[in-house]
Amino acid sequence: MQFARHKGAYVIGTASGKHVDYVRQLGANEVIDYKNQRFEDSVRDVDVVLDTIGGETQDRSWQTLKPGGVLVSTVQQPSNSQGRRGIFFRCDHARSDQLGQIANLVVSNEVNVHIEKSLPLAEARRAQELSQAGHTQGKIILEIS
Repeated sequence: MQFARHKGAYVIGTASGKHVDYVRQLGANEVIDYKNQRFEDSVRDVDVVLDTIGGETQDRSWQTLKPGGVLVSTVQQPSNSQGRRGIFFRCDHARSDQLGQIANLVVSNEVNVHIEKSLPLAEARRAQELSQAGHTQGKIILEIS
């Protein structure tokens, strides 16, 4: 979300009620509380959907795209639907120049990293469980000492 805003995109995010303000702080121009409203009922003609959920949420996301729009999923291969493209995105190897650009954005405070929890490496299993629960508000980091 922050990277999209940094590049000048108009960003619409979804969150549950207690996280709406947080998503707005991350830079969303609009936030839809998915517990109270179906996003596909109010969002139309977007250029790109970034799907990090998959399943039914991905299926419903097709309705929000304009013709020629793209659905990019980080969780599952999307099927092509109604003149729109689907892309499965996975990063197998990071490029140092791109990581450097990201680091510069963080150091210059153009992108903010919120750390939800910091755990010792010995608690990696707990970190994974927290991450999989999907209700964190920020990053979970492992400390190596």
